[in-house]
Amino acid sequence: MKDINGKVVIVTGASSGIGAGIALRLGEEGAKVVVNYASNSAAAQRVVDTIVAAGGQAIAFQADLAQPQQIAPLIEAAVAEYGRLDVLINNAGIYRMDTLETISAESIDAHFNLNVRGLLLTTQAAAKVMSAGGVIVNISSGVSKSPSPVAQVYCATKGAVDVLTRSLALALGERQIRVVGIAPGLTLTEGNTEMVQPFLDHFVEKTPLGRAGYPRDIAAAVAFAIGEDAGWITGSTIDVAGGMVF
Repeated sequence: MKDINGKVVIVTGASSGIGAGIALRLGEEGAKVVVNYASNSAAAQRVVDTIVAAGGQAIAFQADLAQPQQIAPLIEAAVAEYGRLDVLINNAGIYRMDTLETISAESIDAHFNLNVRGLLLTTQAAAKVMSAGGVIVNISSGVSKSPSPVAQVYCATKGAVDVLTRSLALALGERQIRVVGIAPGLTLTEGNTEMVQPFLDHFVEKTPLGRAGYPRDIAAAVAFAIGEDAGWITGSTIDVAGGMVF
C-alpha cells in the first residue's frame, strides 16, 4: 500500500507469531520497522534479516514492556533511527491457562503488567512523539467478548484492551491520532503448533470459513487499519476470526 510506504512503525512482541507476521507484512509494504522483542534476540534478528533481504528497512530492539523503565528507550530508538514515529502496534502479551481454582497473584500481575500496563505506558510514551495522522493498533482477542473459564486472567486483560482502545481514541482524537483494535480468533503460531488436534478441530468446526487463521491474516487487517482507507475508523475493535465466536 502506497500509504504505508515510508511510515515508521514499532511492532511490540515481534520476534515470533502474530507480531512477526505483522512486522514482515509492513516491511513488505515499505514501512520502516522496529522489531521489538523481550528476550529472543536471534528470532527478532531473523525477522529483521527477512525484511532487509526483501529490500526493506528494519532494526531489532530489546525491551521488556512489563518493565516500565524499558519503555521509553524503545520509543527513543525508533526516533533516533528513523527521525519520527508514525505507528505503534501493541502486540506484546502473554497467555497462560488460569482456571478459578488455579489463579494466583503472580499470574494476575504477570498478565496485567504486560498486556495492560505495558500497552498503556507504551502508548503514552509513543503518543508524546506522534504527529497528526499517527495510528495505534491494539491487538486484542475474540475472548474479550466470549471469555473462557480456563483463561480467566488473560481474557480479563483483553477486555481491558478493548476498553483502552475506546478511551485512548477519545483522548487522542483531538490530535488526529487514531486508535484501532484488532481481535484475532484462533491463529496458528509457533506457540500453539503442538495444539492437541481435537482441540484445534473444535475451533475450526466453529469457524464459518472452515480453517484456523495465520499471522498473515491478522497482518493484512493491521495493514488496512493503519492505511488511509481506514482513516474514518477509530475507537473500534475489528474481529479478524473467520466468523468464529469462541
